[in-house]
Amino acid sequence: MAEEMVLTAAEAAEFGEFKRARRETEISFTLKRLIVDASRRETDRAALKKACEVAAKLSAAGVLVAPVHVAAARKLLSKSGIPVCCLIGGTGESLTSVKKIEAKKAIRQGAKEVRLVLCYSQLISGGISYLKREVKRLRRAVRKGTLVVSLEDHSLGEAEVSLGVRAAVAGKANAVCVRGETSLVLRAGEESAGRVQVEVSGVENAEQLRLLIKAGAVRATTGKGEQIAEELYAACEESFKRPASPEREERAP
Repeated sequence: MAEEMVLTAAEAAEFGEFKRARRETEISFTLKRLIVDASRRETDRAALKKACEVAAKLSAAGVLVAPVHVAAARKLLSKSGIPVCCLIGGTGESLTSVKKIEAKKAIRQGAKEVRLVLCYSQLISGGISYLKREVKRLRRAVRKGTLVVSLEDHSLGEAEVSLGVRAAVAGKANAVCVRGETSLVLRAGEESAGRVQVEVSGVENAEQLRLLIKAGAVRATTGKGEQIAEELYAACEESFKRPASPEREERAP
């Protein structure tokens, strides 16, 4: 029988701190996947400033804004180095030429990423040729910037998401963004086969974020970054208060 290894109190405390530090590092990496959402119509200067402060505090992946706020967001984020992401296309029914103008202006004003709202009527009607052309034209307009195709509207089901992913792949977009539902993440990942990155939006809490990352989401857009951070760290603290059990595996955020 192998001799059982027993830690001294000092060694046990040191090992506990090591596990805590590792868990906190994992949380930090998780928070770096977040994009803080400041793209809503009601976003004013104060709300934009707050969103940028939250992004800086979390070392987030970016701040998503409407075209009218790109310049202001870039200025607010200049010291943190966090990139500005611009949501263009309105309801999706704008002409592609208008979307191109919006994208070019956003890039000139300092956006590093453009999230394109595709023409939803074409998605619903199966207009794959139109959608491919739209993504390709926006890819050229964004040039070296990141192009994410938005497939977030609640009118879109798995079939429409699959169509949008195919258009994104054909047009050489960098990523697609779907609603924060595990089934849509899995469907987008299956359709893309790794050719574009899968992202999510509308994330409300830490548990939802964990499940979506497990399903394959690479980044997540949320208006609740601070809340998610608090939940992750609170869960970390709680896990270290409970007595250790050999039957309970640690679960990363």
